[in-house]
Amino acid sequence: MLAVFDKSVAKSPEGLNCPHAESVSALKDGTLVHHFSSAHPGSIAINFGTAGSMAYYTGEQNPFLPRLFAVIDDIFCTFQGNIENIALLKQQYGLNKTANEVIIVIEAYRTLRDRGPFPADQVVKDLNGKFAFILYDSSSKQTFVAADVDGSVPFFWGTDYDDNLVLSDDEETMKKGCGKSFAPFPKGCFFTSSGGLRSYEHPLNEMKAMPRIDSSGQVCGATFKVDAETKKESNMPRVGSAANWSEQY
Repeated sequence: MLAVFDKSVAKSPEGLNCPHAESVSALKDGTLVHHFSSAHPGSIAINFGTAGSMAYYTGEQNPFLPRLFAVIDDIFCTFQGNIENIALLKQQYGLNKTANEVIIVIEAYRTLRDRGPFPADQVVKDLNGKFAFILYDSSSKQTFVAADVDGSVPFFWGTDYDDNLVLSDDEETMKKGCGKSFAPFPKGCFFTSSGGLRSYEHPLNEMKAMPRIDSSGQVCGATFKVDAETKKESNMPRVGSAANWSEQY
């Protein structure tokens, strides 16, 4: 899977940026999507105009970590992995028996966006399993990205030459698009356009960028860890709140 979001839609954390001598302008002329499609024949690409683009493919799959894709009401989501408590979540979100993991993620996002009955970190924490997903709501230009607590699915993020955000499970694509400026997506974390990077295990703690040095001694994209010394003020919506979840992050 691949997603490239313009920096006006999804501003990457400052620590993720580093000198872009080897990166490309990933959005210009669909450069990175074309590279991804060439490397993975049969890929499907979606263009969001100036906001960004997304691509996915279903070939060469790990049967234990399958890739899924769905679109519902202008919400696009690509998902890799599996959710163990899927039956419980179907019941919680009022979904039918045929609903799969990617449908559950979209419905969870819609519930947060439209009714905001509980914090976003709790929604992701309720997903028990091995997963990584990228969701984009083209109607509101909001992103919602997350990975499980163990980093079970290979999943990376970084910035291109123009500081646009790039996410993919393909390491070679990340090297092409971001040069040295990419790193594994932080375990047990989620990212939103309006709130940036958060830990869903420790939602009140700030995230701290840790410099990453490669074997040649060059600074690469940072890894992020929970900062146990700093905490955010809690402004989470209470249960039953009708507030839009995106305004809380």
